[in-house]
Amino acid sequence: MAAEIPPPAPPTPGTIRSSGRADEAADAVIRHFGHRLFGLPFTHIGEVRRPAAGLWPFGRPWHYWWQAHYLDCLVDAGWRELERSQHYDGGFGPSAGALGSRLLRTIRVRNLLRFTNSYYDDMAWLALAAGRLDALAEAAGKPRHRNRAALRALGPALESAHTEDLGGGLFWNTQRNFKNVPATAPASLFFARSGQRERAEALVDWLREKLYDGGAGLYLDGLRLGGGQAVPVSDIYTYNQGPVLGTLLELGRPQDLDHAAALVDAVARRLTVRHEDRPVLRTHGDGDGGLFTGILARYLALAANSARLPDATRTLARSLVASTADAFWAGRRFENHRSWEVLVFAKDPALPAKRSYPPGEPVELSTQLQAWMVLEAAAALA
Repeated sequence: MAAEIPPPAPPTPGTIRSSGRADEAADAVIRHFGHRLFGLPFTHIGEVRRPAAGLWPFGRPWHYWWQAHYLDCLVDAGWRELERSQHYDGGFGPSAGALGSRLLRTIRVRNLLRFTNSYYDDMAWLALAAGRLDALAEAAGKPRHRNRAALRALGPALESAHTEDLGGGLFWNTQRNFKNVPATAPASLFFARSGQRERAEALVDWLREKLYDGGAGLYLDGLRLGGGQAVPVSDIYTYNQGPVLGTLLELGRPQDLDHAAALVDAVARRLTVRHEDRPVLRTHGDGDGGLFTGILARYLALAANSARLPDATRTLARSLVASTADAFWAGRRFENHRSWEVLVFAKDPALPAKRSYPPGEPVELSTQLQAWMVLEAAAALA
């Protein structure tokens, strides 16, 4: 299974700077939010907010898919560690790759000894992250049995949600009354990467037929079954565009590449705001929405590095990632946590952290992962 973001070209001063920023973001999130589950050794999990709400972990909110994106970020940092033979923190603790392996194990423990749950979008995100962790482990010569166990559990679950109801697509959850982009797009990318190309093609073609808004050039959220009919849910979110873009690039049919270029253009036109005379990606607040734009940036970086796309498209994707990363970095602030200071990033790249997260306000893991994802995407730009 190929790595999602390939090793970059030989470093330039700009990529060295971006890699340093990504290291700082990794250190901030891991220090601020990472902890042992129940204090058990060789476990690692992300606290959903700081200060934590409640003392007992099972009494706190459990956001499975936030942990999946935490794992994806650790894999990003792990690839950079492998490329330069240096840990994200200079070598003072476990590597990001080792923490990723611990996190995957701990997700299963916290999820009542299962990798599966009731939401197919959650499982698709974890399957993608576990697949990338497996590729990293293979490249580093590390054990892979846990990664493979996760994939063996998650793959069939995702296949079971792909039915002919509404003509195709994946159900969102086990209630099976809603098919949407949040489940179908990451699952299609997982299938494309794991050798099920025909299934991936069918899913992305279904998305184009059923949920693509030609006027906006973007994907709507989903189709809900109601009274025997499909009821469109017409919300447009940044993160839905990301894994569709990733699948189009992974499949690489001529029509896929044409559509990928058009999708990047639509993102630039409709999902950005102006900040200091530069377009930056718009965001969706906190909670689950705090992850959305980081996900989009991850796949825009793939577009920026794809030699099969037109130069203008690659330049546009690169500029969106770079300007958003610059804005998050410029708006950061410091906060005391235990005996050290950690970085806090804004919820919105167009606002400084001291305004969107004033001192004393609880900070959510989702928004910090979002900034870290954007900074990792910038570090991956060739």
